[in-house]
Amino acid sequence: MEKLVIEGGKPLSGAIRIHGAKNAALPILAASIMAKGTIMIQNVPDLSDIHVMLGILRALGCQAELKGDAVIVNTHGVHQFHIPESLMSQMRSSIFLMGPMLSRLGKVELYQPGGCAIGERKIDLHLQGLAAMGASIEESGNKIVCTVDELEGAEIVLDYPSVGATENIMMAAVTACGMTTITNAAREPEIQDLQNFLNAMGAKIIGAGTDTITIEGVRELIPCSYRIIPDRIVTGTLMIAAAVTKGNVTLERVNPSHLTSAIHVLKRAGVQITINGDIMNICAKARPKAVGWVVTSPYPSFPTDLQSQIMVLLSLADGASIIKETVFEGRFKHVDELSRMGADIRVDLNAAFIRGVSRLYGATVEATDLRAGAALVIAGLAAQGTTIIEQIHHIDRGYEHIEHMLSALGASIERITPVRAE
Repeated sequence: MEKLVIEGGKPLSGAIRIHGAKNAALPILAASIMAKGTIMIQNVPDLSDIHVMLGILRALGCQAELKGDAVIVNTHGVHQFHIPESLMSQMRSSIFLMGPMLSRLGKVELYQPGGCAIGERKIDLHLQGLAAMGASIEESGNKIVCTVDELEGAEIVLDYPSVGATENIMMAAVTACGMTTITNAAREPEIQDLQNFLNAMGAKIIGAGTDTITIEGVRELIPCSYRIIPDRIVTGTLMIAAAVTKGNVTLERVNPSHLTSAIHVLKRAGVQITINGDIMNICAKARPKAVGWVVTSPYPSFPTDLQSQIMVLLSLADGASIIKETVFEGRFKHVDELSRMGADIRVDLNAAFIRGVSRLYGATVEATDLRAGAALVIAGLAAQGTTIIEQIHHIDRGYEHIEHMLSALGASIERITPVRAE
């Protein structure tokens, strides 16, 4: 298994461009099958999750290829409604195919999705929304079969503002007969990006970014070219890495409005942040300050996907802080790994109590999930000595060649690939 080896203690400095958002690209790739023809999607990151989604599209009959940062999808050959379990088990976002497949073929056969083990993430809201639009759903063990003669518009109220359910229902509703309203919809920027992509193909959607989304069904969609938004979680990760290493980093092609809550927390910690359009500079000359409370919650509140990374900063802060995790109950698995590096953190149910220490120390640690892995990379950059991170396939799901990204900013980080015996 590959590992990352980090020699800590070097401030990050320099400038780097932020790649496209994984969490925008995946549902947009799924939605591409709803139009017959050739679609180009630009600013797509080169990630393992992206390659899994391309594999799924090919299994359905598409031609799909990543060239540079552009994906070209030819959807004329879509004919298969079965999504292989071997692909679905690798990535939770494969569930996004439900809505588009019902729209295109009227049937989809798939399995419970895989992905990071960060807590219970049921797909009940997806299924309830599709059922409200007329889909017949049969579950047998891990297998799910959805069929429909014609999707019908419906008024759908989500019990929780689930990003995935919001997006799946949006995609199904685009070619449904009549109007669909999603109340208590998720408000994330990636949902706005999906709306913009679908509208570029001829959909009629308004309201993404608010808690009420309205979709007027259309007869068909047409192919288009589209550019994905920058990845706000990668941006936030690099912001925190710059702050933790007392660095001076300029991030280009960002959207600061997507990171308002993270910027607020970092400024409270004493980090200097300067914004000029889509360019952001992060400068930290001193030890960060404790911030009291950080509470994760759906957008626009502090994102759960940056919880583990900000914990690293607070573990080195002057004073005590508390992080309350309200989104995923299994998202404190990185605490044990940070403790191996000298962090002083105590967990009680969904709250982590962090007493800042003056220094972390290199250790051999394991990435338990995507964002936990990113946090351990940040900790390794700041730590004294050598840090070895194992199970880095999790990190590759959301960060494009993270060792290249950080090396360009002066970090001492290397990917080690074991030599296979003959």
